[in-house]
Amino acid sequence: MSTSKSMTTYSQVLNLLPEKGYGNELKISSDGGRFDGSETVFGPEELKITKVYRFEGESDPGDMAVIYLFESESGEKGYTLNAYGPYSDQDNPHYDEFMKRVAIEEIEDRDSI
Repeated sequence: MSTSKSMTTYSQVLNLLPEKGYGNELKISSDGGRFDGSETVFGPEELKITKVYRFEGESDPGDMAVIYLFESESGEKGYTLNAYGPYSDQDNPHYDEFMKRVAIEEIEDRDSI
């Protein structure tokens, strides 16, 4: 008898995000974070992380990824997808500092992905 259970892939999670209201990617720059399709730039203190999905490749460290779901004080929602470990988003010098300053308030809901 196998004790492993079916795991959701990050591509499956990304495909479900729009119907959960998290379809816009948060782009982080020196100015702050901006959701796709929005002109509003948020500082890290104006956002909260509401859910974290972490994916680990069983045999390939290149498959390690994390999806963060965000919500702004004004109700805008979105996500970031990033590798972690040796493949993290090191080409964006503002990413790590921004992420360290965002509050985490995970929301448990019955419709979780």
